Amino acid sequence: MSFPLYLGKHALPAVTDPGEHADYLRARLPTATLAYVDGVVLVYQRRVLDHAASAYPSRRLNWVRGGLLVLERQGRRLGVCGGFGLGAPAAALVLEQLVALGVKRVITVGTAASLRTDLPAGELVVCDNALRDEGVSYHYLPPGTHVRPSMDLSERVAEALRGRGVTVRRGTGWTTDAPYRETAAEVARYSGLGVLTADMEAAGVFTVAEYRGIDAAAVFAVTDSLVDRRPRHDRPETDPALFTALECALSALSSAARGRPSQG
Repeated sequence: MSFPLYLGKHALPAVTDPGEHADYLRARLPTATLAYVDGVVLVYQRRVLDHAASAYPSRRLNWVRGGLLVLERQGRRLGVCGGFGLGAPAAALVLEQLVALGVKRVITVGTAASLRTDLPAGELVVCDNALRDEGVSYHYLPPGTHVRPSMDLSERVAEALRGRGVTVRRGTGWTTDAPYRETAAEVARYSGLGVLTADMEAAGVFTVAEYRGIDAAAVFAVTDSLVDRRPRHDRPETDPALFTALECALSALSSAARGRPSQG
């Protein structure tokens, strides 16, 4: 059997269209658009969305799944969207809705597990390449091993992090839909190939972005390890790393809108 089950479906037109969501919204609110927003950060931890609401003056819009905050940063209007769930399917759904409303840039800010002994909790990683071990991407693009983000937007994220004195790691991530089925054989293989992290969303976000013709990037805060696995416990390094990643993602979107180097 091939995957997806209907061979070649990525090239076929869809019955459903995310534009229907925008039309439904505009039937009630004719002025509903996000075309004026210079980019949106997708977040997956509720505390990161709450932090954004408290750290930046913003207004909340109930236009997409989850919560969407619109704020001003470095003279640009930007969005932070969260509360829509975890994993590539949830991220892809909300990204399709955002794109249908006019969003042209997105940066995903989330957590990841390390596949390296030299990549501890609290480190930040900019994902330059995502292994497609989830299901979403095969409904959008031909079968393949990986999908890449926007190199320009990824570099802007890295520049913003360096501007805050953060040591930036960049490399490949392994995106999987099944965090409780990550096997030792896979960890050994991908670690040996130089893969840095395991996450649940990047490949799906990069794929939708490529399919819809927008720019996407990803930055992860490392929370735990798959090579030195221990029982789950609180990691105080995670939240500061996520908040830094959010701030730098907003800076990167601001600089991309201006078309010049970012200033973290």
